[in-house]
Amino acid sequence: MSYILQGETGPWEVVIGLEVHAQLTSRAKLFSGAATEFGAEPNTQVSFVDAAFPGMLPVINGHCVEMAVRTGLGLNARINKRSVFARKNYFYADLPAGYQISQYELPVVGQGTIVLDLADGSTRDVGIERLHLEMDAGKSMHDQHPTKSFIDLNRAGVALMEIVSKPDMRSPEEAGAYLRKLRSIVRYLGTCDGNMEEGSMRCDCNVSVRRPGEELRTRSEIKNVNSVRFVMQSIEYEARRQIEVYESGGAVVQETRLFDAAKGTTRSMRSKEMAHDYRYFPDPDLLPLEFDDAFIAGIRATLPELPDQKKTRFMNEHGLTAYDAGVLVVDKATAAYFEAVAAGRDAKIAANWVITNLFAVLNRLGKDIAQSPVSAENLGKLLDLIADNTISGRLAKEVFEFMVETGRDPLSLVTEKGLTQVTDTTAIEAAIDQVLAANADKVGQYRGGAVKLAGWFVGQVMKATGGKANPGMLNDLLKKKLDG
Repeated sequence: MSYILQGETGPWEVVIGLEVHAQLTSRAKLFSGAATEFGAEPNTQVSFVDAAFPGMLPVINGHCVEMAVRTGLGLNARINKRSVFARKNYFYADLPAGYQISQYELPVVGQGTIVLDLADGSTRDVGIERLHLEMDAGKSMHDQHPTKSFIDLNRAGVALMEIVSKPDMRSPEEAGAYLRKLRSIVRYLGTCDGNMEEGSMRCDCNVSVRRPGEELRTRSEIKNVNSVRFVMQSIEYEARRQIEVYESGGAVVQETRLFDAAKGTTRSMRSKEMAHDYRYFPDPDLLPLEFDDAFIAGIRATLPELPDQKKTRFMNEHGLTAYDAGVLVVDKATAAYFEAVAAGRDAKIAANWVITNLFAVLNRLGKDIAQSPVSAENLGKLLDLIADNTISGRLAKEVFEFMVETGRDPLSLVTEKGLTQVTDTTAIEAAIDQVLAANADKVGQYRGGAVKLAGWFVGQVMKATGGKANPGMLNDLLKKKLDG
């Protein structure tokens, strides 16, 4: 469903395409053997090729090629059996060769599709235009000296996949869903760690606005946005900025802009180059990449179960809703944790505990699933104690908090703290009799028609038993005594 913004002169539709630069999980660079470890001291991971010394020739990293093909297959995209590296010519101080080795007319991966999982439970297809391989540039540092800029070439030559979407997205929410899904897919595939904070996944946002049903208008590109939240914020601001330009009688120019996260605004960086400005031509030092069917089939055979496939299986095998299944499969480790908890148990109850209770704890502690203080094995044991009536659902939440604090198994905690559920009818009846005798006036009100007091009596008996009375037995026995 389109996201319509209301301007002073009527409705406007937002048109969004994203270009994502994803750093491949390779320990060596795309055309040299230099290391790619994040956080190394400046200029300690630079080869003569990366520094563009005269006479140095690039040598393709075969692992990176395989990872690009693997990603293309994961995006349901066409793998081009022949692709060509090109030189993209431009000058930056952190690009010592004066050109970037990229791909232009013949990329390694062609058109594909990503299925978005939207907040209302619906799905929507977004087209992938292409995926091509390219080398990253270095980094200019302007905050190290009052009058000089420093250059760090550690990043120069690092292997990137540029994944270009079609202009199919129509709202900041869809752009956010696209990025989250793409990140999930590359993490499942193991081709990129998706860490936007460390720069291993960066996004350029192409944004334009138009009247609903019109042809596309001029777009602006927001460069190097490094979080899903900032992508959504930058699109929202840029769309409203362009509407104001049009409604004031101006024209949007094709340009590259930067997003200021502190202010929540975009600002002009430079006019947007066209392809001919880069003077692309095939790199004379690199032969074309040529694949046969066996090469592609071999990589396809190693693909894991991807998020969409896993989501469908969770819905079919475990009876989960589309929403619950979608939440659980976003992260591969979370999906594995859930399956361990659900093994041999009620999967819907397992999903509820993971999504509601465990996620709340992890969010509070600032931890991910791999750092969970409660193991999947112990959470499963807790569900077993509920199922066999050792503890009630209410007591289970108390035990769960002890598990979070200690990391211990639930049975030892229940035994140590005397939290075993009371299932002795004699003990429960005695507690009920005590509560009814002490509140004869309320018993009279109940029998006079104030049936809502039943819940109050349940609470009093639970209080008298320290919350240990079996809820089902308590409700049955209490009703018989109140109605007797």
